[in-house]
Amino acid sequence: MKCIQAIRAGKYSDLGDIKRVDDIDAQEKVTSGYWKFIPKSDWKMATRKSAPVVVESTKTISDNIIKEHGEETISEKQLRRKKSK
Repeated sequence: MKCIQAIRAGKYSDLGDIKRVDDIDAQEKVTSGYWKFIPKSDWKMATRKSAPVVVESTKTISDNIIKEHGEETISEKQLRRKKSK
């Protein structure tokens, strides 16, 4: 298997398309002048996109209230304790 990339737009491909084909087909396409050989790592990067990293916030609503008002009231403390239990 070889990795090839389109260097010219053709009937069935756009400029920059990357394909992984068997050796015989790859050799024929490269000799046509529309494709070039590329490393397998380029093909992997193009086909396997990493999933975005999700970072969850550990802040609660009561933490946001504390930062906004500077201090926490007794009722807010009680509410926070009830939620944590």
